[in-house]
Amino acid sequence: MIVYNLRCRNAHEFEGWFQDSAAFDTQAKSGKVVCPVCNSKKVEKAIMAPAVSGARKSNLTDAETKQMRQFMTGLRKYVQDNADYVGPNFAEEARKIHYGEVEHRHIYGEASLEEARELVEEGVDVAPLPPDLDGAN
Repeated sequence: MIVYNLRCRNAHEFEGWFQDSAAFDTQAKSGKVVCPVCNSKKVEKAIMAPAVSGARKSNLTDAETKQMRQFMTGLRKYVQDNADYVGPNFAEEARKIHYGEVEHRHIYGEASLEEARELVEEGVDVAPLPPDLDGAN
């Protein structure tokens, strides 16, 4: 898994998580990488600085922060409304789907960091669900 700092043509910066560098290139070229603030599909890698511990200030305005929260809340709700919850059996179910042992369906649930790493190494498409910012679910 690799994390890139990304920037759209309107100078909004955000993070994107990808299986590898080639995955970013493929998704960006096909228009699947979209700015969560303005929905621009013109997205490129931003210059990345090394991680430094300490307080981090956001460059987002209050309106942009609100839009980002709404986007993450909407994405989480979409997944919950359109996928099967498999709880702590996520890794096992994801493998069964990946290897064709059960019918393909969208799922979500819990997995340890180690389980998630193993799934990625096996080529299973997984992504973390945005946090529940509203505490509703």
